[in-house]
Amino acid sequence: MKKAKQKLTLDGPATYQIKVPGELDARWSDWAGGMTLAVESGGDGQPVTTLTGSLDQAALQGLLRRLYSLGLPLVSVICVEPGLENGNCSCQNGEEREKR
Repeated sequence: MKKAKQKLTLDGPATYQIKVPGELDARWSDWAGGMTLAVESGGDGQPVTTLTGSLDQAALQGLLRRLYSLGLPLVSVICVEPGLENGNCSCQNGEEREKR
């Protein structure tokens, strides 16, 4: 049985991965709406922080504005999976979508 795909809506949650340059530590998680933070090395060897979590469109817009107000440019914003409330994501799927 195939799982029905959830439709992306303005008021429903979806799991997002947001990448910004630099290293944000775990203390930023509350500031970022409880998103999970992971730091990895970018292609140029510089750190890149990935914020992953479940947000609706209004919360996503608010978080993007907060990142902008800090002067953090966006490396990427990926909707990993619409309709997930638990914040779980498949990073492999996100990476595949990022390359498209």
